[in-house]
Amino acid sequence: MLSALIVLPILGSLLLFLGLGGRKLAVVLAGIPLAISLFLFTRFDVQATGFQWEQRWDWIPQIGLSYSLGLDGLALLMVALNGLLTLIAILTAEPETKRPNLFYGCILLMSGSVNGAFAAQNLLLFFLFYELVLIPIYLLISIWGSPKRDYAAIKFLIYTAVSAVFLLGAFLAVYWLGDPHTFELAEIRISSLGPAAQTLALLALIVAFGIKMPLVPFHTWLPDAYGESSPPVAVLLGGVLSKLGTYGLFRFGLQLFPQVWADLSGLLAWWGAIAVLSGALAAIAQKDIKRMVAYSSIGHMGYILLGMAAATPISLTGAMVQMVSHGLILALLFDLVGLVERKVGTRDLNVLNGLLNPLRGLPTVSALLILGGMASAGIPGLVGFVAEFLIFQGSYQDFPLPTLLSICGTGLTAVYFVILLNRTCFGKLDNRTAYYPRVQGWERIPGFLLTALIVWFGIQPMNLVKWPQTLAFTLSTQVAQAQTLVIAEAEHSSPSSLLQGSLMDNASS
Repeated sequence: MLSALIVLPILGSLLLFLGLGGRKLAVVLAGIPLAISLFLFTRFDVQATGFQWEQRWDWIPQIGLSYSLGLDGLALLMVALNGLLTLIAILTAEPETKRPNLFYGCILLMSGSVNGAFAAQNLLLFFLFYELVLIPIYLLISIWGSPKRDYAAIKFLIYTAVSAVFLLGAFLAVYWLGDPHTFELAEIRISSLGPAAQTLALLALIVAFGIKMPLVPFHTWLPDAYGESSPPVAVLLGGVLSKLGTYGLFRFGLQLFPQVWADLSGLLAWWGAIAVLSGALAAIAQKDIKRMVAYSSIGHMGYILLGMAAATPISLTGAMVQMVSHGLILALLFDLVGLVERKVGTRDLNVLNGLLNPLRGLPTVSALLILGGMASAGIPGLVGFVAEFLIFQGSYQDFPLPTLLSICGTGLTAVYFVILLNRTCFGKLDNRTAYYPRVQGWERIPGFLLTALIVWFGIQPMNLVKWPQTLAFTLSTQVAQAQTLVIAEAEHSSPSSLLQGSLMDNASS
């Protein structure tokens, strides 16, 4: 079952590369993995710990590579999100897309590779899928992007290559310095590594996945890549690709190195707060609505890092829910921004005006854009509020000041979306130029579908929250136990305890 999530999209991409099929085949091949992931929800045991539907096949045992797969609550959510946004990306593509078979094939190749990364339980297998994603994304940006697409694609390629170097270095350190020497996630014993090696390995992972998320100051590739990509590719970049970074931090950072993670938690919390504020301030300064939405993504990654730093069951659950929430909201916003650019011909805030006009504007697009902005700002009743509330509630006790600063970031989020909506949707249309093509029915389907999910999960949050709760509790327990162990060792080795032990020995003698 899990192999089908990987093999079907990749084989489908090969068929499209050979010139077989087309848009309809791409829709079918994207819909099947989504249907499989939805079926897996009906068979998933939310109370069970560990991975489900595990399978393993020794691929190249000489180097420790095995085809080892499994899903837990977080991975299942990510696979479903990937399946949904892959289908959305294909549906939002223009029918007259140049070289359509190559375009849809690259999307399917990326989708299968991402599923492989989310399901991989072997570090080397994860790395292979992690790197395989790079090829189709590079092509999607460089061939179907805006005029500056070559610059954006090369910049993305360089940053991703640096991320891969740090990631592979951390994995090799775990293999070489660990006992036993293994890439299998279930067999790794981090305690066999010294404190210095653990710290360096975790820092390498933070840099590697921080580039992919991205976090400040590793974010400079994001506005160019998102801004120069076509709308379907921007949906995949923001909604799916960035989740490889957050998922990697959960799976290989927090889960493998709970003690070092606890030691660095204060730094990570402040880092998250800085990302929230810097992303919001950068978004406020933008005149291009697509780049504004792109910069908003940086701030929402900061919320996830804050929740992970606190590592309480509530904050970790909120961070995992935020991964889904961010993917849905960002996909909706990029889809709508793409429609605005397609119909109006510009993304400039100084030119756009009055699109909410019911007669000559784009009223449906504008209404959905307003709802998307509200969801991104964390308005109650929408899925963005659920995720942010859990993060803030779970993080405040341990990190009150970074949490308060992040809450201020939600206010700044409202500011830049008010600017966007006020200039784009309201005002008067120019009577000479405002004769925009009507939005077709097929163009509205992705927006309506994403909006329905955003509202549904906002009203019924337990339909989303229940899946990663067990994993959140397990990870939080690991961090708490690591902190308790450190405190106990510190007390045992403190001068007062040593003096007390010496006096007791003398008295007994």
